[in-house]
Amino acid sequence: MSAVPLVVLVGPMGVGKSTVGQLLAERLGVGYRDTDEDIVAEQGRAIAEIFVDEGEPAFRAIEKRAVRQALADHDGVLALGGGAILDEDTRALLTGQRVVYLSMDVEEAVKRTGLNAARPLLAVNPRKQWRELMEARRHLYESIATAVVSTDGRTPEEVTQAALDALELKEA
Repeated sequence: MSAVPLVVLVGPMGVGKSTVGQLLAERLGVGYRDTDEDIVAEQGRAIAEIFVDEGEPAFRAIEKRAVRQALADHDGVLALGGGAILDEDTRALLTGQRVVYLSMDVEEAVKRTGLNAARPLLAVNPRKQWRELMEARRHLYESIATAVVSTDGRTPEEVTQAALDALELKEA
């Protein structure tokens, strides 16, 4: 029998999946893993570089493999990249998992990320592109989510507690 993550975090870039994921893992007494970090380690370069050098389709193929691997062998808290849910097979793998969709509005996104150039999908008109990305992705996040936790105006600790409450998970 393969491992199953205790919790999978999904949501847009800059929502705090890494920060909340680490806090959740700590509070639950389990390991933390981030598929974006897996990709960077495996590829030996930043995600933005993969986008620029090879394009989004090549990155998405790498990401799909990384997510499938992490879902198969990680039993703690797992954070997925913002676009991982675009893949239909990935969404199918998430069916039946404890998935928390961390949501935020565009103003919060601007505050948190500054919508900066290190985000390859937001290089031209960051606010407009973020809105369009979310319009395209929101229903996908919601379709796989066990729980939706808004991060707007909340500290990482408050978001972590809201996720624990929503999933009815007990701390270690």
